Amino acid sequence: MDLLSIAGIAIALAMDSFSVSIAAGMIIERPGPRHYFRLAFHFGLFQFLMPIIGYLGGIFVESLIRDYDHWIAMALLTLIGIKMIRDSFLPEDAGIPRTDPSRGWTLVLLSIATSIDALAVGFGIGVLGKPILLPSVIIGVVCALFSLVGVALGKKAGELLGKRVLRLGGIILIAIGARIVIEHLG
Repeated sequence: MDLLSIAGIAIALAMDSFSVSIAAGMIIERPGPRHYFRLAFHFGLFQFLMPIIGYLGGIFVESLIRDYDHWIAMALLTLIGIKMIRDSFLPEDAGIPRTDPSRGWTLVLLSIATSIDALAVGFGIGVLGKPILLPSVIIGVVCALFSLVGVALGKKAGELLGKRVLRLGGIILIAIGARIVIEHLG
């Protein structure tokens, strides 16, 4: 597998993480280095690990989730999106903290949802009998870089849009989930 093919696959796989990072950058109040790091690290790590898991799991794992992976990703993104939209209607002084997608289970669920496709890529690489480590490293690094850029773009958009960004971020996550399902069904 040549580097150009691997780079193309890495960029395609990074698009969901990039979009989610933009949404995260919009809704996090004043994203700092920790937010950038956590999002880029986790999205990159999961994008790195999923092809390896797919490669190692081979037919067993892929056959179990092949028919449902897009639904799983959509459900996770939709649940998080709905929570963000709901939180956007709470008054600022409600005592309920604003959702921070760079922390806790939200971050883990977003990382899984945006990297499920990489599982199938790992399976495909295994079927081709090609090595998995270099493609996985490239996929993870590209995803991490795209995530950093996404948070920065989202931060700028958040500064322009104010409080409405929480609703917009939730809508974006739901739209990404819908797009994943449409692409898999089409």
